Amino acid sequence: MPSTVALTVARYRPERESEPTFQTYEIPFRKDWVVLDALNHVKDELDGSLSFRWSCRMGVCGSCGMKVNGTPKLTCATFLSDYVPAPIRVEPLDYFPVVRDLVVDLTDFMRKLKQVKPWIIRTEEKPPAEGEYLQTPDQLDTYKQFSMCINCMLCYSACPIYGLEPSFIGPAAIALAQRYNMDSRDEGAAERLKILSEHDGIWQCTFVGECTKVCPKHVDPAGAIQQYKLTGATRWVKSLLLPWGTR
Repeated sequence: MPSTVALTVARYRPERESEPTFQTYEIPFRKDWVVLDALNHVKDELDGSLSFRWSCRMGVCGSCGMKVNGTPKLTCATFLSDYVPAPIRVEPLDYFPVVRDLVVDLTDFMRKLKQVKPWIIRTEEKPPAEGEYLQTPDQLDTYKQFSMCINCMLCYSACPIYGLEPSFIGPAAIALAQRYNMDSRDEGAAERLKILSEHDGIWQCTFVGECTKVCPKHVDPAGAIQQYKLTGATRWVKSLLLPWGTR
């Protein structure tokens, strides 16, 4: 193994540059280092002006998502040893406005996430005295996979549809909507389906599947979207056959 590795980092300082540039740093190679460790070494020892997001360093918060050699990754879970002796290139996630260096603006996603109402919706709440809304282990397993999303935005950066059609609600928001649709305590599925059946919803997806490939938590947003399409198509057919409608 080499003693050092070349780390090329995208730089964008709006007060100095009109376009992003790249800067290469020679950093020590350590087998147990992840890319986030290398970025912290640069900031602590070589260049304190470098800007990037991170928080937990445990693959839970989702804030350290960046592109590593062209692929969206959580930098806290991406080891240098997977790339050396080749150079390592770190860039901000695609399709989001760059605020500074490796920091992107996630306002668009936050707006879309709120739009799909990712919370339990009840038509009528029972009195607290009647106790909790209990679930069996099987009911939990139904939606547990989709509940693992950490909003890291890797799926959006990998999604060519979001790149071509920024109005697309996107994989993570749809997967989280499906998480609540499948929750036995929720009664908001029809409300969400109405939102996601619009032009910028589920039908924009062409099932490329890259969102699922890059998901660090194996959420399978592509699968969630296909489930949603099946539900939407089934309801549409029912509305034709039963014009006075069943739910």
